[in-house]
Amino acid sequence: MDNHDEKKNAAHKPVSRREAIQVIGAAAVSAAAGFAGAPLEAAEGGKMEQAPELCFKNATELARRIRKREVSAKEVVSAHLRQIERVNPQVNAICTLLPEQALEAAEKADRTPQKGSAPGALHGLPIAIKDLVLTKGIRTTFGSRIYKNFIPDQDALIVERLKAAGAIIIGKANTPEFGAGSQTFNEVFGETRNPYDLTKTCGGSSGGGAVSLACGMMPIADGSDMGGSLRNPPNFCNVVGLRPSPGRVPEWPSELPWDTLSVSGPMARTVEDVALLMSVMAGPDPRSPISIEESPAQFLRPLDRDFKGVKVAWSRDLGHLPVEPAVVTACEGALGTFRNLGCVVEEDHPDFSGGAEAFQVLRAWVFAAGFTEELNQKRDLIKDTVIWNTEQGLKLSGQDVANAEKKRGIIYDRVRRFLEKYQFLILPVSQVAPFPIEVRWVREINGVPMHTYIDWMASCYYITLTGLPAISVPCGFAPGGLPVGIQIVGRNHGDFEVLQLAHAFEKATGIGKKRPAIAF
Repeated sequence: MDNHDEKKNAAHKPVSRREAIQVIGAAAVSAAAGFAGAPLEAAEGGKMEQAPELCFKNATELARRIRKREVSAKEVVSAHLRQIERVNPQVNAICTLLPEQALEAAEKADRTPQKGSAPGALHGLPIAIKDLVLTKGIRTTFGSRIYKNFIPDQDALIVERLKAAGAIIIGKANTPEFGAGSQTFNEVFGETRNPYDLTKTCGGSSGGGAVSLACGMMPIADGSDMGGSLRNPPNFCNVVGLRPSPGRVPEWPSELPWDTLSVSGPMARTVEDVALLMSVMAGPDPRSPISIEESPAQFLRPLDRDFKGVKVAWSRDLGHLPVEPAVVTACEGALGTFRNLGCVVEEDHPDFSGGAEAFQVLRAWVFAAGFTEELNQKRDLIKDTVIWNTEQGLKLSGQDVANAEKKRGIIYDRVRRFLEKYQFLILPVSQVAPFPIEVRWVREINGVPMHTYIDWMASCYYITLTGLPAISVPCGFAPGGLPVGIQIVGRNHGDFEVLQLAHAFEKATGIGKKRPAIAF
């Protein structure tokens, strides 16, 4: 769902987001930051597979085949670009596309020496970076009319790492304005649609990436998460998204380097591919004061594990949240799989009382820190929910923030003690199934009114408060064929263990293999 990492990633010199406010509209977007142009030609030489077949191979398998020269990076990138050209007009997931630049990078990747210079883990794999993340020389709009012409002069740390691992940047993926709200739409590029039902939302704020994965337009995707943005779009699109522990994927540049509500992380079509991406994204960096001092190589270990006797808590509603019956039914239908894996599943939930108040205050404080200048200078170009959230933050007192931090500490301790009894907590990702795209935010669930645009996101943002790792993995479908994911939450810094349980569940169900019809 909603995320605020665009602010954290936009503090840089000499051309910052702040300075970009002063020059809005001053320059046209360069050709290097534009959309797709002429139809793409087939790659030269070699036998070309049909785009859907090549585009739906797992990233791990694609990377292996490229390294072994069984397929070229140019063939892989060309196939994905053709898939984008064919499918993206229906879903509007990729908002900026650089086909010529991507093909040049692919040709260069194919010339990489194979002796004495081992290619990176993502060598030759295409990716469109979330449009909240700085990309040098490539338009980065944050989904805002204020920054519709903003072209950064540097990459964010996560982009540095992806490039160093051999990933090929093909463009940017759509996001809601400033990543605010779990519905991907903005006034710059428009709405991103759910590929399983084009009349429904794909969620947000990492909606463009999740849809691109579901449609075979990218094999891997980055995302970010404050209130659920690495969990809800995968949940709505039948793919996988991991919210890592804060500091697992370091953030830079950042004006709020100590912030632990927002994190960056991976999305993919399989848990194994998410782990592969984590092996690149994770790892310490001195530029991030909260980065975790553990090697990212741990994510390359085998994911298989015996779960016999492992105690798992199932909570349909965290004790009090309204959840649509179709979502509960899909998730409860998955409980037998966990039991078949050997898990001891008990219905239980930790005490999250005070969580809504704590999150609302801390979120508002972050918005006040992030958007006061935009509010003062360009209020007429900002959507109403961002204005409201920022103004809520400006009303806060120091005591308000202190009380919220205290509540957060109490909640963490409750959940920590709860997870001494259970190794994992499983629950619905979202409280609703994908809803009509015209609905900007959910107003009621089961007759219970939602008073703000983030009230309906509690099943995700409660987990955000704890800082615990959580993953969304496909578990079933609601009526009408709409995807439903299940959320697996692990212990403190237990990111790898969360991936292991998700991997076992994924292998046992195969639900994530069902792709949307428009992709073929």
